[in-house]
Amino acid sequence: MNFSDPDFLDRVRKKDPEALTAVVHAYGKQIFRAALGAGLREDEAEEAVQETLTAFVQNIARFEGRSHIRTWLFGILYNKIAESRRKRKKSEAHDSIDDVIESRFDSNGHWIRPPRDVEEIFNDGELRAMIGECLEGLSEKQKNAFVLKEVEGFPTMEICEILDVTGTNLGVLLYRARNGLRECLESKGVERG
Repeated sequence: MNFSDPDFLDRVRKKDPEALTAVVHAYGKQIFRAALGAGLREDEAEEAVQETLTAFVQNIARFEGRSHIRTWLFGILYNKIAESRRKRKKSEAHDSIDDVIESRFDSNGHWIRPPRDVEEIFNDGELRAMIGECLEGLSEKQKNAFVLKEVEGFPTMEICEILDVTGTNLGVLLYRARNGLRECLESKGVERG
């Protein structure tokens, strides 16, 4: 099914049950995985999916079709996650980018201690659990950027649209996320082999 087809989008805007069901079947599991990847517990992820799909249906008339339906759904999801976290957290500490650079690179711009390969880390179950714990220490946008890029494999342009950031901002978010994960993993005794 072509979700970009104007006729299909018209059916979605008119809340055609078959069209809405097709959208849910196509993207429901992806949204759930992304919610889990963003650090939500399973019950929180299920609630986030329900809230995302409810908001999608309630606001579908505003969808202009300039982006893909998936992009719009993920945008709603990350806004719902952000709302939830804002309620739980009033403030977040942010590392200065200069401090991170000075602590990780030598004067020639080379890693002092290079990070461990991401694929190697994900293939180790114990490390996966540690990564999950370390993801909780990242800011909301850093975590979302990392999950969308490294776990879900979204293209940069789509991530920028979902998170409402520029390409430069996304680069900074990913840089900080990777360094934050590295620092956390090192504090847990994980060293590059």
